[in-house]
Amino acid sequence: MEALIPVINKLQDVFNTVGADIIQLPQIVVVGTQSSGKSSVLESLVGRDILPRGTGIVTRRPLILQLVHIDADDRRKTNEENESKKNGRLYRGIDGEEWGKFLHTKNKIYTDFEEIRHEIEAETERISGNNKGISDEPIHLKIFSPHVVNLTLVDLPGITKVPVGDQPKDIEIQIRELILKYISNPNSIILAVTAANTDMATSEALKVAREVDPDGRRTLAVVTKLDLMDAGTDAMDVLMGRVIPVKLGIIGVVNRSQLDINQKKTVADSIRDEYGFLQKKYPSLANRNGTKYLARTLNRLLMHHIRDCLPELKTRINVLAAQYQSLLNSYGEPVDDKSATLLQLITKFAAEYCNTIEGTAKYIETAELCGGARICYIFHETFGRTLESVDPLGGLTTIDVLTAIRNATGPRPALFVPEVSFELLVKRQVKRLEEPSLRCVELVHEEMQRIIQHCSNYSTQELLRFPKLHDAIVEVVTSLLRKRLPVTNEMVHNLVAIELAYINTKHPDFADACGLMNNNIEEQRRNRMRDLPPAVPRDKAAAGGPQNSATGDQAEGGMGTWRGMLRKGEEGALLQPPHPASPQKGHAVNLLDVPVPVSRKLSAREQRDCEVIERLIKSYFLIVRKNIQDSVPKAVMHFLVNHVKDCLQSELVGQLYKTALLNDLLTESEDMAQRRNEAADMLQALQKASQVIAEIRETHLW
Repeated sequence: MEALIPVINKLQDVFNTVGADIIQLPQIVVVGTQSSGKSSVLESLVGRDILPRGTGIVTRRPLILQLVHIDADDRRKTNEENESKKNGRLYRGIDGEEWGKFLHTKNKIYTDFEEIRHEIEAETERISGNNKGISDEPIHLKIFSPHVVNLTLVDLPGITKVPVGDQPKDIEIQIRELILKYISNPNSIILAVTAANTDMATSEALKVAREVDPDGRRTLAVVTKLDLMDAGTDAMDVLMGRVIPVKLGIIGVVNRSQLDINQKKTVADSIRDEYGFLQKKYPSLANRNGTKYLARTLNRLLMHHIRDCLPELKTRINVLAAQYQSLLNSYGEPVDDKSATLLQLITKFAAEYCNTIEGTAKYIETAELCGGARICYIFHETFGRTLESVDPLGGLTTIDVLTAIRNATGPRPALFVPEVSFELLVKRQVKRLEEPSLRCVELVHEEMQRIIQHCSNYSTQELLRFPKLHDAIVEVVTSLLRKRLPVTNEMVHNLVAIELAYINTKHPDFADACGLMNNNIEEQRRNRMRDLPPAVPRDKAAAGGPQNSATGDQAEGGMGTWRGMLRKGEEGALLQPPHPASPQKGHAVNLLDVPVPVSRKLSAREQRDCEVIERLIKSYFLIVRKNIQDSVPKAVMHFLVNHVKDCLQSELVGQLYKTALLNDLLTESEDMAQRRNEAADMLQALQKASQVIAEIRETHLW
């Protein structure tokens, strides 16, 4: 069990080499207010003066302190801990039985602990400056000594309320966020330090610990400065847990005073005096308090905590190893054969582009339609519904139809509806199908442009390594699509023009519609004749009644007189604009000045003629719309989609596979090599961590 802590230290070293803190390792985090005695507690555990001293905020960066217990007669370092190269020669010997190492100074060995303290001060000022500001970048220090127990501790800046000197105004918030960052780690043990000469109920350390550990399962309280309590008082109730109960316990210690530090009183002497004070003041609790008992308790808690955290830690390491392996694979290996690599990337992109259209791509989009599926949606949903929403008679009024009929008859009244009027009107309506057809081409073109980005993001991540090659491929495909767009538009335009070129009134579907329509009209005529009174002659009824231009108008004052025509218009008008000033009697009248009714009641024959034309237009329009709805997608597939699929590979090879372009196209992005190295280092660290945990199983430590 004791060997678990060195295992965690080894894991810490592994991840320190890559500067990553993606794994939250078990550690003891020391929390307390300024001048609560945190630094003294840590120095007591180390047995040496290693931490900076002074007034106000002294600890301004997290200090991750690893204590490594070694045998008293060990004066050499192992391959991992005790060997380094110095001036090209293997450096084995170490002067002194205790030494320290900083992560930022690499393999430099410190045997003078005064030098360690100065290095902490210098490194703090290097990052945090000399204005009492703080930084969350930690300092890593490892102490090897036969006088320590295996522990990993984190010393944090003391909690403060009011900024002093040049400190930032939000110094309280900064320190609080930094503390929460470390104690929020579920694998950490919180060491809440409170001075005995303060009210335990107002302890800031316990308060902040309870925010992240409300059950107190990983919080241990330490009461410092037991010798500085007011005369006549003691900490018996506090140490017994009667004031504030703490699940992991409350341990009291006695710190060195500032006078002791100034007089160079050693930590060993301080621990000896502490033992005497506890025996005298708290004899019944002496064996459960003090620095030595605190060290053993922390060692025991950390070991059990590590044992509980290892299963989850192992799972986390394996998951991260798989993720970084995948990331490293996406970055690819350094290019050796540029010619083969270029051809491979071009071929792969062309294949993925075509597969995305066909729906056989490796990476299937789940958030939205993409590639061939979206093209299908455009054809049968977007384009199909747009065509179906086009009203066959949209924009065409009854007056427009009547006017076209009259214009097609010329100066002579027509006995039958002229076919010219039908062709004129139906072409006008068919022409309206051209705009949605061209819009369909545009939508498909846009989707094929989007497929380029899809392939770059999901299918061929290797292209991200070579931004110039990626841009060149995008330019070639975009150019190919751009060249095919006018060709496809011209074909779609021709499809509509073909329908306009010849109105096939002999079309089988159109002939059936005409026959059915004639039967309906004949049936309506017979119904009207049955409804006529007996006094009305059948020949007049069959000829259209009083609207017959050959007989009806004669009874109204003569067909050839303009007054008769005007009188007829007045009788049938629904809305008549006001007349201009009436001409004086006997003056000549200009017929062009006679107002024409804006709208009027149509005669029976006019209604019948308009209905015939409208039904014919609708019938023929539906036939043409069906043809367009079928032929436009086929044209787009042939002239745009399939052509690009068939020519993409050869177009890319012809434009890009050139010796003169190899070096330029296969130039990696500036940060790609760095990211590949970082991913490789992290993967190696995770693999080492996995091996370390595997060793625990083999030695039955877990």
